[in-house]
Amino acid sequence: MTGDGFCNTGIVEGTETGERQRLRTELVDLLNAYSSEAQHIGHAFAGRHRLHATDMHALLAVMHAERRGEPLTPGRLGEQIGLSSGATTALIDRLERGGHLRRSRESADRRVVHLRYGEAGMALALAFFTPMAPRTDAVMEQFGTDELLVVERFLQGMLGTLVTYRDELRDR
Repeated sequence: MTGDGFCNTGIVEGTETGERQRLRTELVDLLNAYSSEAQHIGHAFAGRHRLHATDMHALLAVMHAERRGEPLTPGRLGEQIGLSSGATTALIDRLERGGHLRRSRESADRRVVHLRYGEAGMALALAFFTPMAPRTDAVMEQFGTDELLVVERFLQGMLGTLVTYRDELRDR
């Protein structure tokens, strides 16, 4: 088990080809390295804007939920990042004061609050992360659509496994 949440155990000797074992090891190592480098970049962004690691997790959760068209409520954000109701409220208040998040009442039930990325926070994120876009685009251009669909399916499966395991750990 590595510190980044990926495990490379469970290979039963003689049940897999040497090439498959090599690929399993290499893919886990690459996922670990990617996770580590992404964390370094996220920490650099957080450090420049005086954000905590938990703030970054919250902002990513809100951004991903918005992209899916399913904005988070404060309660769902707290569940996703493992905070109590009070700690989630303090986090949201802090991020809202900094312009990173905004609360929005969008449903017929005015008691329901959705969290949206704040314009000021989005401007900071775009300024920081946009220079990386041509680099990632150049890598993706090396792969056909069918190949990218396989990568997408693989990463969704790996992410699902991590989320399931994380949830099991919380329930213990």
